[in-house]
This record gives sequence, C-alpha cells and structure tokens, in this order.
Amino acid sequence: MEHEDDKNKDHGGEDKKTAATYPLVRFAEVPEDTKPEIIDLITGAIEKYLTDIEAACKAIKEEMDKVYGPYWHVVVGESFGFEVTYQKEHFIYMFFGGNLGICLWKCC
Repeated sequence: MEHEDDKNKDHGGEDKKTAATYPLVRFAEVPEDTKPEIIDLITGAIEKYLTDIEAACKAIKEEMDKVYGPYWHVVVGESFGFEVTYQKEHFIYMFFGGNLGICLWKCC
C-alpha cells in the first residue's frame, strides 16, 4: 500500500514539485463582473512575456490604466511580501505558473 508521503516522490525517492498552470487567486477585492477580465489580462501578459517579467508588468499596468483608469500598480515575482494601501474594490493577489506571484492594486 502506498503511503501519502510516497505520492509526492519520483522513482528516485526525490520530492516532486507540482506547479499549477492555472491562475490561483488568493485574494481579490474587485467587482465580480470585471474579475474574469482582469485575470485574463494578467495571465495573457505573463504568458506573452514569460521570460521578461518587467515587460509583463509594464503591459499589465498600461492595459489596466487604459481600461480601468490611471494609478494602477503591479508587482510580479517570486518570494516577495507586501503591505499596500489601495482604493476600495481595486486589489487582486494571485499566483500563476506555480510560484509566480502577482499583486495588482489601484491607488487614488
């Protein structure tokens, strides 16, 4: 019988790491009607600029400013912490591609 710990190991006994390829929203305070559009915008930019995170950030910010008004900010990366002040109903924190975190918010 296979133990629970053995399910996450490969044949050499090494731990396997599984990465989610779908967007995983940890916290979102955005209107429900715009949430899917924002998630699609973020994932599309990350997929388009997979090897250039700065370009992905710029694309996300510029598109959000154009569609939803100015003063959007975005952080994309691994292993970062944050504490931000944001405009009500203008914040989303999510992961994509496993451990790539995206924090998007709008200030007044």
